[in-house]
Amino acid sequence: QVKVEESGGGLVQAGGSLRLSCAASGRTFNRYNIGWFRQAPGKEREFVAIIGLNNYVTYYIDSVKGRFIVSRDNNRNTVYLQMNSLKPEDTALYYCAATVAPYYGDSSDRTDEGSYAYWGQGTQVTVSS
Repeated sequence: QVKVEESGGGLVQAGGSLRLSCAASGRTFNRYNIGWFRQAPGKEREFVAIIGLNNYVTYYIDSVKGRFIVSRDNNRNTVYLQMNSLKPEDTALYYCAATVAPYYGDSSDRTDEGSYAYWGQGTQVTVSS
């Protein structure tokens, strides 16, 4: 099992940056693919990005591609979501989630919530215009 906990959210002006962290417990962190999801007020939770077991396999939804970067440090049991050029529409509660299900970089894989067994409580990101 693994536990994950998000941090780094906050209030930022449009065009600004934030870096979210997803810290995991457990000695087998490097066996988990990590996804980022977000839920805006009044909307369903949506997939944002995923990183595979190393830093070379990632996938992003179109609306954040080129602005968000996901990376991981397996020595620190942490995954990061660097968010740049933030927009008001990025305002949401951001979650990280872990899955041992294989991920090889196919854009259609692991974008559904059901693929992930372990979830954090979320960290709020608010972007003001």
